[in-house]
Amino acid sequence: MSQNEEMGIYIFCAIQTNEDDQFGTIELEDEERELFTIRYKDAAMVAAEVPMKIYHPNKKNLLTHQQAVSFVMGQKDTVIPISFGNTFKSRDDVKVLLENLYPQFEKLFPNIKGKIEVGLKVIGKKEWLEAMVNENPEVEKMAASVKGKSEAAGYYERIQLGGMAQKFFASLQQDIKQEIFAPLEETSEAAKTNDPLGEKMLLNAAFLIDRENEEKFDQLVNEAHDKWKDKVDFSYTGPWPAYNFVNIRLKVEEN
Repeated sequence: MSQNEEMGIYIFCAIQTNEDDQFGTIELEDEERELFTIRYKDAAMVAAEVPMKIYHPNKKNLLTHQQAVSFVMGQKDTVIPISFGNTFKSRDDVKVLLENLYPQFEKLFPNIKGKIEVGLKVIGKKEWLEAMVNENPEVEKMAASVKGKSEAAGYYERIQLGGMAQKFFASLQQDIKQEIFAPLEETSEAAKTNDPLGEKMLLNAAFLIDRENEEKFDQLVNEAHDKWKDKVDFSYTGPWPAYNFVNIRLKVEEN
């Protein structure tokens, strides 16, 4: 690092605390950087001093950000995640941001205290999905009508067939939502579905759960997996801070 390099303050997350907590160091841009807190009332930003520049969300940087937040989560029971890449010119700027955000934090703290987020993605197995689509009477009938026709003659039927398959796939997603998502939603503090990623994904969900109910929730996920394992794959991740349930606007109000 050159002596003239301008330094800034990178923020990872906000916590509820009345102390100057210590969280050790993290490695960012190939250099060890100490994590420290910038406090206001019973709130604090967990931050590190870094070169002042735009940080690109490559795999290594994203992982560092995630690891820092997860480490803090292991020690504090009220963590508000901050999105990747927020760097400020000085500690005073971060303090102003914290003061501006405090009314939001004050409302959020009791809602997320002792809670964690887990993610569940349900991906249909290719063979099962194909079998389900092909066994659908309407799709089967349309597929038969396209078979043997010339490229030109079968064009519109193929468009219809694609649309019909999509409609049927959407009905499968709805079934999964009722059979898997709904029971888990009942056990969680809050739940939401996000847009599926990829053509085989049937569910992309996030759940906010109380740490005390984590074991019970895990058991429900395992039971659902045992029931559906021949048809779908589960991707169950966490614990995370409440990324899907916290919406913080990071703008320092201008004087």
